[in-house]
Amino acid sequence: MAAPVPGSARPRPPRTASSAVPSAPPSAPLSKAPARPILVVDDDAKIVALVRAYLEREGFRVRIAGDGQQALAAIEEEEPLLIVLDVMLPEVDGMAVMRRVREGSDVPILMLSARGATADRIQGLAGGADDYLPKPFSPAELVARIKTIMRRAEVDRLALPARGRLEHDDLVIDLDRHELWRGGELIPLTLLELRLLATLVASDGRVLSRDFLLDALYGHDGDALDRTIDVHIGRLRAKLGDESDRPRYVATVRGLGYRAVRR
Repeated sequence: MAAPVPGSARPRPPRTASSAVPSAPPSAPLSKAPARPILVVDDDAKIVALVRAYLEREGFRVRIAGDGQQALAAIEEEEPLLIVLDVMLPEVDGMAVMRRVREGSDVPILMLSARGATADRIQGLAGGADDYLPKPFSPAELVARIKTIMRRAEVDRLALPARGRLEHDDLVIDLDRHELWRGGELIPLTLLELRLLATLVASDGRVLSRDFLLDALYGHDGDALDRTIDVHIGRLRAKLGDESDRPRYVATVRGLGYRAVRR
């Protein structure tokens, strides 16, 4: 089942991977590793070593399992942040591991397989995988897909309540009526502007990236550009009378995204 790992590619839009195997991952700043690891489950030592190098370069803590039994034991011992799971494994195959995991966990799973037929992908996704990457693959694309899966999982975790009210400073967001009030004044917003403001307010001062906000507004399969968020923020500020250099409601965190101003 060994397969060469080709050169760099990006997941959106998808591209055909090249046949060259990179000797080392590109330089990237090493950030603080999260407490929970990414579990990489594959019996191909070369693939595991390369994937591990790329993930650790991005600041992830990595744990390795070489077969299905080891994977299940590792998951039982420490719930991973995400699982990179090969389908064709000794002892217990990847599909069986995924079924066991899905009995009690919704941890994100990215499936790997040398079997890239459409039917195999459908089977993996229907069985509970969040994404499916056929071999041979680019490790850079794998890392990009992992980041996308994790961002989407966070968007789902922080999903807005369907009903009720949110308050921020002197603003009241009525989610039932899709209205924004300030004092006794109704401030007319588009549905996207209202949802953007509500997402920021519900996050309680956390910095949200443009990609995160795109997923929250347009869904996981939206094709909007990240600068679309800047346009919506600009229009929202204009309607609120909010100044970017002295924000009262929405602050820019340069290089990172936006957050609701905390009082």
